[in-house]
Amino acid sequence: MAKVTKDSLIGEVLAMDTGTARFFMEIGMHCLGCPSAQGESIEEACEVHGTNADELVANINNYLESK
Repeated sequence: MAKVTKDSLIGEVLAMDTGTARFFMEIGMHCLGCPSAQGESIEEACEVHGTNADELVANINNYLESK
């Protein structure tokens, strides 16, 4: 499975595994279905939401690796 980075688009991450949605939701990114969010990178979204992109990427990659 591909590794997620801060440059990964949210839409691509969700397409890889819909289970990753919970990690975005947990940090307040509730607009995952909106077209803007789909084309936004993790880093861009974290800047807007005031969250740590490195931490989110690590959590998502840990989840993906555990499957």
